[in-house]
Amino acid sequence: MNPSDAHILVVDDDPEIRQLLGTYLQKNGYRASTVGDGHGMWQTLEASQVDLIVLDLMLPGVDGLELCRTLRARSKIPVIMLTARGDEMDRVLGLEMGADDYLPKPFSARELLARIKVVLRRVHDLPPKTLDEANHKLEFAGWVLDAHTQHLTSPAGVVVPLSHAEFRLLQVLLTHPNRVLNRDQLLDLTQGREAGPFDRSVDVLIGRLRKHLGEDAKQPTLIKTVRGRGYVLAGKVTARD
Repeated sequence: MNPSDAHILVVDDDPEIRQLLGTYLQKNGYRASTVGDGHGMWQTLEASQVDLIVLDLMLPGVDGLELCRTLRARSKIPVIMLTARGDEMDRVLGLEMGADDYLPKPFSARELLARIKVVLRRVHDLPPKTLDEANHKLEFAGWVLDAHTQHLTSPAGVVVPLSHAEFRLLQVLLTHPNRVLNRDQLLDLTQGREAGPFDRSVDVLIGRLRKHLGEDAKQPTLIKTVRGRGYVLAGKVTARD
């Protein structure tokens, strides 16, 4: 995607940040719109096509997490979440709500621009889905992951609800069976970014997936830890319509 083709919407209640980012993005060839709350976001989305949303977590009224969750139920527009809090659980929650990336405040406009380019490039490079791919099911150890409904079904036929982030991570592991994937690879494949030195969001999500699968945390048999290397989905995976 060329910069001139991309329309970036900045949603932040700080007028100085809105002005700074709007001007900076326009200077770098993007079309940019800025609003101060969720109401302005929905108005902009109704009036024009938006290619990426930079969404602040702390907003007046409806916060960024709730807006992201509602947006993801309606649209696949990529979202980069801004958060003034560096707490890991805030980042995990943002990713679970469907954010494609996050950036803690304070940040540099240059770093945000780099993140925007990465997310747009990843979205642009994704192959188009066919109906068969959308309904593709992955079977493993009696479990079934349905890519169309994003449902995980147990061997006993019980549907196990997954968050958006949990589904994406499990899907990546299943499409790379018996291959060790490190944190950077998992984040790149699921979210289009590399892990930071203190980023443990993947570990948190792996723990939740193991719990859903009824795994023994100390001796898992499906999602195994390879010390010093990463994680691997062990066993046979079968794809069917």
